[in-house]
This record gives sequence, C-alpha cells and structure tokens, in this order.
Amino acid sequence: MRKPTKPRSRKPVTPPLPQGVPKGLPTREDLMAFIAAHGGDVGKRDISKAFRLDGTERIALKSMLRELADEGLIGRKRKKLHLPGALPAVVMAEIVDRDEDGELIATPIDWDTEEHGEAPRILVRLARRGRVAGPAPAMGDRVLLKTEEIPEADGHIRHTGRVLKLIEKARALTLGIFRRDAQGGGRLIPVDKRNMGRELAIPPDFSGGAEEGDLVSVEIVRHHAYGLPTAKVKERLGSIATEKAISLIAIHAHGIPSVFRREALAEAEEAKPATLAHREDWRDLPLVTIDPPDAKDHDDAVHAAPDTDPENAGGFILTVAIADVAAYVRPGSGLDREALVRGNSVYFPDRVVPMLPERISNDLCSLRPLEDRPALAVRMIVGANGRKKRHSFHRIMMRSAAKLGYAQAQSAIDGRPDETTDPLMEGVLRPLWDAYRVVKKARDARAPLELDLPERKILLKPNGTVDKVIVPERLDAHKLIEEFMILANVAAAETLEEKRVPLVYRVHDQPSLEKMSGLREFLQTLDIKLPKTETVRPAQFNDILARVDRTELAPLVNQVILRSQAQAEYANENYGHFGLNLRRYAHFTSPIRRYADLIVHRALIRGLDFGRDGLPEATTPEQLAEVAARISASERRAMAAERETIDRLIAHHMAEQIGATFKGRIGGVTKAGLFVTLDDTGADGFIPAVTLGMDYYRYDEGRHALIGDQTGEMHRLGDRVEVKLVEAAPVAGALRFELISEGHYVKGEKRGPRGPGRGRYRRPEERSRRPAARGKRR
Repeated sequence: MRKPTKPRSRKPVTPPLPQGVPKGLPTREDLMAFIAAHGGDVGKRDISKAFRLDGTERIALKSMLRELADEGLIGRKRKKLHLPGALPAVVMAEIVDRDEDGELIATPIDWDTEEHGEAPRILVRLARRGRVAGPAPAMGDRVLLKTEEIPEADGHIRHTGRVLKLIEKARALTLGIFRRDAQGGGRLIPVDKRNMGRELAIPPDFSGGAEEGDLVSVEIVRHHAYGLPTAKVKERLGSIATEKAISLIAIHAHGIPSVFRREALAEAEEAKPATLAHREDWRDLPLVTIDPPDAKDHDDAVHAAPDTDPENAGGFILTVAIADVAAYVRPGSGLDREALVRGNSVYFPDRVVPMLPERISNDLCSLRPLEDRPALAVRMIVGANGRKKRHSFHRIMMRSAAKLGYAQAQSAIDGRPDETTDPLMEGVLRPLWDAYRVVKKARDARAPLELDLPERKILLKPNGTVDKVIVPERLDAHKLIEEFMILANVAAAETLEEKRVPLVYRVHDQPSLEKMSGLREFLQTLDIKLPKTETVRPAQFNDILARVDRTELAPLVNQVILRSQAQAEYANENYGHFGLNLRRYAHFTSPIRRYADLIVHRALIRGLDFGRDGLPEATTPEQLAEVAARISASERRAMAAERETIDRLIAHHMAEQIGATFKGRIGGVTKAGLFVTLDDTGADGFIPAVTLGMDYYRYDEGRHALIGDQTGEMHRLGDRVEVKLVEAAPVAGALRFELISEGHYVKGEKRGPRGPGRGRYRRPEERSRRPAARGKRR
C-alpha cells in the first residue's frame, strides 16, 4: 500500500504595506491602492495583517469594505478582493486583433460583460524573440497568458500578457452561405457574427459545384490590396434549409472539433474489453440505468437497499456505479489528448458531438443491460435523516439489470408498470424511491438554491425541421438520479482530500459584492428587503423566491436572482459550491462526456491503489489549473453553440410567420431595447428602444427597465407582453419584434429631458393599438 506523500507546509505570506503607509486603519484610498497592487489575490485577513489592525479596527475595516462594495468600487471572487473588471494573473484568451505596430491583441474568453462591461484588450508579448515553445500564436488562436497591468496606461490597452502556452490554433476554413452571381461564381456570406459583412469572392473555377443557398466551407487562397479576398470551396455541407446545416454552423463558428483524429480512432478500435482481473465481482447486484429515452450512452447506474444494521434503523445503502472510462483512456494517449481538446460532449437537437469515439462511449463504456462492464462504484451508508454516514469506493465488474427511461420508471412507481419494470418493482424500484425520500430530507435541510427556470426541449420532424417546443415535466425520477449523483460527487471530493491526491473541483462562487448590491437595490423597488450581510447563503434567496411564488413577480425575481449568480467552473483550488450549498464538490459521474470526471476517476485510482492507469504522480497543481481553465472554456463554448443552434432553428421555423402576434415575457432589458421570450416556442427576439413609442426611453439599471421620459411608461424585466414578428434572420438566429401591448405607468416619476428625434409622445388613451412603424431606426 503506497503511503500518500505529505504536502509541504507553507507559511502564509503577509502582503507588504504600500510604501509610506503607516500601520493602523487605512484610508479608503490606501485600501483601494493596496487591493489594486495585489491583483485580486488579497483577502480581508491579509489586509488586517498588513496594516496590523486590532479587533476594533478589524470591525471598522469590515464596514469600510462593505461601503466600498456597495458603491461598486471593489469586488470579490473566491473570498479575494479586487477592483471591478480586474484581470486575473493567468487568463485564457483569444487573439482577436493587431495594433498599429502589428502586435497581437487578445481578449479574455471567460469575461462577464454584464458585470464588468467590455472585455479588456491585452497586448500579447511573445517569449524567445517572438516565439513560444511550439508554433507561434496568430489571429484567432487561443492562448494561456500571464497578465500584468501597464503602469500609468493612458490608452484602451491597459494590460500586457506573456504567452505561457498556445492552446488551440485558429481554424483555417471559413463557413458561410454561397450566393451565386451572374458570372457563374459567387460570394460567401460568413455565418460567424464576427465576420458579418466581410464577404469573400469565389471565382467560377473555385465554386466546387456549390448551388445558391448552399452551406459551404472555404479556404482563403488570395488576399488583394483592393477588393474582396478570393476563396475556394473545399466542402459542400448541404442546403441551409436543413437542420443538419444549422447545427454545423454552430460547430464551425465555435471551433468545436467534430472529426476524430486518426490516432484516436485507431486506439479506440484496438481497445479490448476490460476483464475481471483486479476488480470486485458485483455482477449479481441489480444496478439499473435511468436516462432520457433517446440516450445513446449510459454511464451511471444506481441501486438502493435498506440497511440491516440495527444501529442505522431507517437508513439505506446506496450504490452509484460509473463507467470506468479510465480503463480505456490512458493519460497521454491519443484518446486522452483528443478528449482534452474537446473537453466535453456537445448536444444539439439532432446530434451529439461526443468527447470520445463511439467505440468507447456507446460500446465498451456504455452500461448496457445484461452485459459485463467495468465501473468505479461508491457505496454510501445514509442514516434515517438522509445524511451520509460513511462511504467506500470500489473498482468493479457490473452487469446492469435493466435500461429504464425517466418516465418509464416514474410510471412504474405511480402504479403503471410495464413488462420491463414489473419484475423490478419490489427488489429495485421501490427501494430506490424509499431511499430518495430519506435523502431528500437532508437535501431540504441543506437548502440549495431553488430557482424555478423551466427548460425547453425542441422536438424535430423526420426531415430535421422544428416540430414543436415542449417543457418536459420534472419528475421524481429526475430528482432521484440528481440527488444520488450529488452524493457520489461529494464522496469523491472527500476521498481525494483525505488521500491528499490533487483533483479538479466543480466550484461555484457566491455572488459578487457588486451584483449583491444591484440585486438589493432592485428588490427594494418591489418592497422586498435583502439584508446586508458579509456571508450570503442560498436560503436567503430561497426565502425571497418563496415570497413571490405563484405570483406575477415570480418569473421576474427568478431571472434577476439567476443573473446575480456567478458562473460555475472547474478549478484545482476548492472554494465550495454556493448553489448546491456544499463545502466540497467534484464531478465524478459522467466521464464519458466530461473530461473533469475522467480526471477525478484517475485521481481515485491513484489514491486508492486501484491500478496503474491513475493520475500520474508527476501531475502538478499548475497542470491541473491549466486543465481546469481549458475545460471551463470548453464548457462555455458548448453552451454557446447549443444555445445558438436552438436560436437558428427557431428563427428558421418562424421565418414564415412574419406579421403574426405572440404572447411572451420580457427576458432582458438593455439601453438598446428589450429582449422578449415567447411563451409557445421559447424563442428570443429583440425590440429596439427606438420603436417603443414616441417618447424617449431611458434605461433604469436598478429596476431592470426602460422608462419613458414624458409618459413614465415602464417596460420591465419579467413583464407580460404581446408582440408582432417583423423580421427573421435564420442564419444569424435573430428575430425582431414590435411591441403592441402597453407598459406600466410610473406614478410620480420625475421626467427627464426630452430625447432627440422621438417626436411627440402620445397619452395612453391615444394609442389603443400601436402603429406598425414608429420612430427612426438607428
């Protein structure tokens, strides 16, 4: 048994005082200068030590920090203080431009524009006389940068970034719509919004047989001093009228690898099924998989049984078994490198772009019923109060007893079993539901964040076009699997911390001070008080949500609280999961589709001496930090691609309904206008502010509303509205609406100066229906 190595102890380093600053309570200016000087890596305790504050002064410091946060002058991330919009020391960035001297300019990929505004531009510095290890970065590449602020910078560029590593080269091909011209050639209209308006010329000899409206990928063959660049069609991908083409747009636009490299495919085909050697034989345990009915791979199985231990009366033994992907995808292999580049599987309405080849994901690692499959399993003992008492991990060979769908399992419990579920009722399904009712007690006591945000699902016709959009019912079967997986994820994190093996955590920071201040101001407009506290808990938000439940305010408050939350991400340092209200959490349950889970599996194999295919001993925290940054960026890339594909699908579906009216709700408010989400389809469209009426509408950030200067008419986030569709752009996934319902009227609202170019405003009684065209377009 290998003994875990003890980490080297490190004495905390107290940040030095700024030059010339005496000990004692600092001024606001000294405090902000101190925070700025340490680049987001200083906390309240560091400040107290640096200024040598006593107990009374520490209380005053806490009050001072709260005041600065309420004024939006400082922010917080991972319990560290920073100035709003400050860049972290190491950042994943994309090279987007060149300056006048030809130097590369990058912007951070993971940047919250809603909170911090426009992303900062970083001047890229190359090591080794303009080169880094490997190929030099170029336009469109993704790089890992070590950033520094430029002293006394007076321009738009306030940071430099030294390239630590080139992560991903830019794509050589451009995707677009082919438009034929009279000469037999044509032009390419790029589908990437960043390239909109930058057409490419395609001579007749380079058209590759493309037809009008085809989606094609082209290679730029020549640039010209004047005129359009010349491109050559490399591949015809089909008509833009098909759904396949629409998902391909997102795949290309976001650079999602969709074709496996030959090396990875060869390794997958050569892989041999795992054997029982060095594994526990659990094939007699009736584990079952419960998944969506259209799932192609099944990587998790569950089982529950009452605990017969008299000291745990009313308790249960829960088992979660997860496909042993690490047995086939070894560190440093071609499959491993491919999986890291992809980061995760990406799900579109008609297809999946998998992280691993089908030979692995749909065959060797899919927990098919009545077939032997290797797995990593965790057995958890929970008490009658639902709290986990202890757990143990095992490397096993299992045999799934059945493959069930969520609705199928739920129907059986509700008294409608079928041929598959009837034999499983007493020995498998009822114990699972009994265990869930016990586990739910602990979940309710833990009080995770309970946002009510229904998820819509697009159903397609056989020809690939949209049939309808539904909101699937949220069943106890879904919640059961979710809670069991959360318990398993917590157990994985606890075990690896105990064994002192490095891992990648799934973390979710508490809301920033700036966002909490904005949320507090907004809730005050609804006569809802959110107390000022140093520590925020999900239960505080749940209390507010309970107050507005089943009222007209519920959708509005759910949306605003959602927007106040930080984004979950992966990190090699643990700062907890705020939304789930958990101190430690790691993704363990989906290694087929998430690289983070594969890292956790390897760490468990190493920490528990389960084999030689675990996390390499030489793995450093810095390497895991880089992996965490890469897979966090891949996750955001997948989310954006999935969202944009749905937008394009629905825009294509609605293109024939110009002039039709719809019911919806305001889902976003900006200075430029309103974003509206339709009830029937979940489609999102935009209403420009200039078309709202003859008044001048100002953006009230605190109320999340546009308010007319003269009339006091208010359009607020969450309001019910009726709109007319006036324009649909399927390629861009964009819809434009016209508002035909009235807003609210704010009594006693102070009127501002009248805006230019808006004309006379009309009183409410003058406009029972809004005209088809109003105001000037800008």
